[in-house]
Amino acid sequence: MSNHLKFFIDGAWVDPVSPATLDVIDPSTEEAYTRISVGTSADVNLAVAAAKRAFESFSVTPKAERLALLKRILAAYNDRFDDIAEAVSYEMGAPLAFAKDSQAWAGRAHIEATIADFEKMDLEEPLGTTRILREPIGVCALITPWNWPLNQITCKVAPAIAAGCTVVLKPSEIAPISGIIFAEVMEAAGTPKGVFNLVNGTGPDVGQVMSGHPDVDMVSFTGSTRAGIIVAKTAADTVKRVAQELGGKSANIILPDADLARAVAKGVRACFGNTGQSCDAPTRMLVPADRHDEALAIAKAAAEKLVTGDPRSDATNLGPVVSQLQFDKIQRLIETGIKEGATVVTGGLGRPEGLNRGYYIRPTVFGHVTPDMTVAREEIFGPVLSILSYKDIDDAVRIANDTVYGLAGYIQGTDIEQARAVARRIRAGSIYVNYPDWDTFAPFGGYKQSGNGREYAGWGIHDFLEIKGVVGWN
Repeated sequence: MSNHLKFFIDGAWVDPVSPATLDVIDPSTEEAYTRISVGTSADVNLAVAAAKRAFESFSVTPKAERLALLKRILAAYNDRFDDIAEAVSYEMGAPLAFAKDSQAWAGRAHIEATIADFEKMDLEEPLGTTRILREPIGVCALITPWNWPLNQITCKVAPAIAAGCTVVLKPSEIAPISGIIFAEVMEAAGTPKGVFNLVNGTGPDVGQVMSGHPDVDMVSFTGSTRAGIIVAKTAADTVKRVAQELGGKSANIILPDADLARAVAKGVRACFGNTGQSCDAPTRMLVPADRHDEALAIAKAAAEKLVTGDPRSDATNLGPVVSQLQFDKIQRLIETGIKEGATVVTGGLGRPEGLNRGYYIRPTVFGHVTPDMTVAREEIFGPVLSILSYKDIDDAVRIANDTVYGLAGYIQGTDIEQARAVARRIRAGSIYVNYPDWDTFAPFGGYKQSGNGREYAGWGIHDFLEIKGVVGWN
């Protein structure tokens, strides 16, 4: 029987205190395909109380016991892998192959990386006559987004469990079904009751209540910078730790010695992956001024090879964006780009040809973009790429850093020493040189208004730990 209308609290599937439901929209059809219950402060209170009770015993479990739990979670996740991928495809419109190979796979990869790093992590160490103890911070509120649902759920839940914390998870109400399946995974793995709890609902009615709850010791939030500010302000009254992974407007610097055809084409695909709905997407491509028009021709050809359409079709590369709200926002920003004088290289306003319903965006490349234009400054969160020119490397670095964000940066070039030197100058938490494979063991998080704290594997575990010094241990 479906648990879509229930919450997972204290080891059991329960009805909300006050019944209320919300439709979950399939963005490819604009129609509801299921409903969820949405919670209130009363449901949050029950979940936090369960987590607080469980923390007393779970926080002192041996490391080996928590490792065994994580391995059971991984096995249960793998058992539900196809269900998770299907849920992601329906709730956020991801092409089914991408939902399996990237979205669902990311959840598996994070659990595996957390296990690997936790196995070799020392939670105690001597420092002269002092003993350094790393202890779980307490009850943690985890608030996750719709764009990479399993990526963000697992890179928070797995490290929190490793650290010995207990958690209350609020997935995005826009894409909540994969989160419900994950709660079923936690149940199937035999997670002790109260250690993991799930309450669905909106940001104001559930997320904000969790953030300000006096019995919550830490909030880990992924989402927009605007919402992150609200979370931080709400949490400040109880002086709890806040870890945030927020927005981005990442630059992709194509150095003068790069293979332009390869660098630009791969940059287009990287920007448009997940239909452009990634906070670290390389949305600002910086190319040498004397090769700008050449880059536009390459980008146009690459973008026009991508097929936008039905997420359940094997031919589809890009699905719809997640909601009417996102569709309308992206359309407004494309229109603004046109009004401000950017060149539409391909794409533009409206749906792709032949698609009359669904939140589909025409994959759009803007050329001759200047750093002051809105499309070069605002996070669009759709398949829209801005191409800018630079005079020299100093100019490229200046443009790349001229943003309130600092989540990621991308550098392409054949002279690896030059690429490394540029990487040191970019003010961002993650730098990717020559489109490397994704590394789940690398720290992930931002500078400036892209947030604070670091996630993934051991870096994530450390965020959920307190440091205690016992002086005079020896």
